[in-house]
Amino acid sequence: MTTTDLIPPAVTPSLCVAALALAIALPLHAQPVPSPSPPAAATPAAAPTTEATKGAITPLDTTTLAPLAWLDGCWRGAVNQREFREHWTPLRGDMMLGMGHTVMQGKTQDYDYLRLEQRADGVHYIIIPSEGKQADFLLTKATTDEVGPEFTFTNRVDEFPQQVVYRRTPEGWLYATIEGKLNGEDRKAIFPFRRVNCETGEPIRK
Repeated sequence: MTTTDLIPPAVTPSLCVAALALAIALPLHAQPVPSPSPPAAATPAAAPTTEATKGAITPLDTTTLAPLAWLDGCWRGAVNQREFREHWTPLRGDMMLGMGHTVMQGKTQDYDYLRLEQRADGVHYIIIPSEGKQADFLLTKATTDEVGPEFTFTNRVDEFPQQVVYRRTPEGWLYATIEGKLNGEDRKAIFPFRRVNCETGEPIRK
């Protein structure tokens, strides 16, 4: 049995902290997790595709950060008074730095420091949350098809979430899927979020 939570267009917060709370249906900071509802404005043009609906799949290089350089910039989303933001710096020196911030009803729920780093053994996605310990994910699969590129990062230790999957669509949406086993059950949380202008917060296509 798999439990899936779909979060309306939002920038991913601390992936480990927020995804864990969603996956086990427990509150963050003693606040109930809001029920998913459609966004007031635009909706994603397409949901994440399955293997059965994908067309020709082309592998991408998993040893370099170049295929992920498009993450540069700002991402934002909001649902039920919960706002998510994530900012990434341009690819420089085999590294991209990022930070995430989640606010609800004017109060910070969590924040994190992110790093995409190219090393001798591949590309690492490192998360340092405001609560909990650092998590290190390795890019184990990267492909692209007519819908867009998809990147799968696998946790280097056996704890939830075991995988983080990023999938980009041509319309400017990004779907982050966090999944794995928790207490013996399959759990999954999907975060669709949108690229925005860093100054105005308005959605943009790039």
